[in-house]
Amino acid sequence: MRTGGRTGDITWRVANGSGYDKVGPGLYAPVDRPPVVEQRILEAGARLPPEGCVSGWAALRWRGAAYFDGLGPEGRGEVPVELVIPTYRNMRASPGVLLRRRAIGPREREIIGGLPVATVGRALFDEIATRDDLWSAVQAIDMTAAARLISVWLFATFVSNCTSRIGAPLAREAASYAVDESLSPREPWLRLVCELRAGLWGLLVNRPVFDLSGHLIGMPDLFDAVAGLVIEYFGEVHRSATRHRKDLVREELFRSHGLEYVAIARGDSRQEAASRILAARSRAGFLEPAARAWTVEPPSWYREPETLDAFLERTGQAERLVASDGGLGFVGIEVAGGDTSTLHRPDSAE
Repeated sequence: MRTGGRTGDITWRVANGSGYDKVGPGLYAPVDRPPVVEQRILEAGARLPPEGCVSGWAALRWRGAAYFDGLGPEGRGEVPVELVIPTYRNMRASPGVLLRRRAIGPREREIIGGLPVATVGRALFDEIATRDDLWSAVQAIDMTAAARLISVWLFATFVSNCTSRIGAPLAREAASYAVDESLSPREPWLRLVCELRAGLWGLLVNRPVFDLSGHLIGMPDLFDAVAGLVIEYFGEVHRSATRHRKDLVREELFRSHGLEYVAIARGDSRQEAASRILAARSRAGFLEPAARAWTVEPPSWYREPETLDAFLERTGQAERLVASDGGLGFVGIEVAGGDTSTLHRPDSAE
C-alpha cells in the first residue's frame, strides 16, 4: 500500500461507522487519532496520485525537523501541507492542502516511513519558493540545517542545479546568508538584523567564549569578537522567573570579563533591534587581544563538534542530498518519519 496503511483489520461496515473518518481514497482513520502535525501531513499525503509527493515544510517535518510545526506566524493558524504532483496528473483540491503541479525529478522523491516525500533539497527549495521572502527563506535553511538534514553548502549545490526553476534566485540569495550553526528559529532573524540593518558582518554564531584559564564563560547567540559584544535573543522561554534569573547571572558573567551585552526581546522591530545593537556596540571596549580577559580560542580540553558537512559526508548522505534530476525512481529509506499505522484500508469481505 502506497501510504503504509494497514489492510484487513477493519471491514467496510466498520470503516463507514462513527468510529472512523475517511481521509483518502479507500483510506480511513480512527476519529480518536492523535491531533499532531504528523497526522495532518499523513492524511494530506494519503490523497496523492502516483508519482506525487509531500513537499515543503511538511516533508521536512516528516523527517524530524522539529521547528517546522505547520503553524503560521506567531503560532496562529495552520500552514497548508504542500503536495507536488506531475503536470499530467489530476487531483481534487481539498482544505488544508497547497496543490502544486510542477515537474519533479525521480531522484527528488523518496519513501520515508511509508509516505512519498520530496528529498530534503527539493522540499526546502519548494518551501522557500512558497514563502517568497528572504528573511523567512534564510530561517527555513537555518532550521533545516539545525535538524541536521542538509548543510548550507550542500543546499547551495542543489540550488545550483535548479537555475531554471521558479524560486531559484531567492533560494540562491537565501543560501548566501544562511549558516549551519543556528539553534533556534529567531537566531536567523537576529543575524539578519545585524547584517542587513546594522551593517555588522562576520559575527560568530553560537561560538563558545572562554576565560584565560580555559573555563567556559558562555555561548552567545551572536558574538562580535572585534568589539567584544554579546548579542542574544530572548523569546518566550526566557520569560519564566527561573530562566530570567539564569539570564541575569549569565549577563553578569559576560560583563565581569569585560564584554558588553545586549538582549533583543520579542516585540522589537528590525530597526529597533538594530539601533539597540549599535548603541551597545558603541559602549563596547574594542580591546586588543593582549588586554582581553576572554578568548574564542578553545582550550586543550575542548573538543570541537563535528561540522554538519563532515557529519553528512561521514554518514554517506552528502551525494544523495545534492541530487536533482536523474533516473533512480523512488528510493526507500528507513529513517525517522511519522507513523502511518493510523491509516486503514478496509477488507472487501464483510
